[in-house]
Amino acid sequence: MPKSTVYFIKDITPENVVKIYEKLGKELTGKVAVKVHSGEKGNQNYLHPEFMRSIVEHVHGTIVECNTAYEGARNTTEKHQQLIKDHGWTDYFPVDIMDAEADTTLEIPNGKIIKQNFVGQNLNNYDSMLVLSHFKGHPMGGYGGALKQLSIGVASSAGKAWIHSAGKTKDQNELWSNVAEQDQFLEAMADAASSVVAHFNGNMAFINIMCNMSVDCDCCAVAEDPCMKDIGILASLDPIAIDRACIDLVKNSDDPGRDHLLERITSRHGEHTIEAAATLGFGSTDYELIEL
Repeated sequence: MPKSTVYFIKDITPENVVKIYEKLGKELTGKVAVKVHSGEKGNQNYLHPEFMRSIVEHVHGTIVECNTAYEGARNTTEKHQQLIKDHGWTDYFPVDIMDAEADTTLEIPNGKIIKQNFVGQNLNNYDSMLVLSHFKGHPMGGYGGALKQLSIGVASSAGKAWIHSAGKTKDQNELWSNVAEQDQFLEAMADAASSVVAHFNGNMAFINIMCNMSVDCDCCAVAEDPCMKDIGILASLDPIAIDRACIDLVKNSDDPGRDHLLERITSRHGEHTIEAAATLGFGSTDYELIEL
């Protein structure tokens, strides 16, 4: 397999998000889903809709989200819709909570841990997807990037419980008594991500924005402040390569907060998600980073 191309721009602006997307040379056709993280209530680090506006309008996209499987402001459709409104997303874009009505099932015949992925049924309404990820740490996965957006992000509430429990339960009320062994959870994320990539059959693009990099995710109502300076914007057609490149940029940084973020990633075996995804063959860890 040839090296995957990952583009990189240091200066983080809405205009440069559009510029790096155009460099991919990939036109997302038909009805375009734009997967973002809408941000938990109280979180200070998530990327706001004003920043995303230029790229979402450029692809004529619909913001898509799914409900969570834990207590908070996003675990029911009614609460999630209110938070999305409060965070300003509906001021600019159509927003679709894809599992508001029901789930649909994506098969994973070569899955290591799970053989099915449960996603919001409205995923079927879209022809292509732009995955806009805020790269940062994560309390359970070690880090959050493209692969997490594809897996936990696109999974329905029941699907999130399924991934976190490595296929033991879809019931969010039973999740915390069935939490999977860590590497199995990460491998289940890789399985789930592969099914979404297969579903869109190449009609995808990935942008990771390396700013506001806390050890905590945007899903945390109480999150640490960022521990590193902003690094830049990355774009690729390969979700595995783009996450690999982000972690390598952190590792190669001389920022004083680097070790704190890396401790979060390594303590949760975060890179194992990338390794597991690569073995499934829907991308590569071998990449060329091209700075624009």
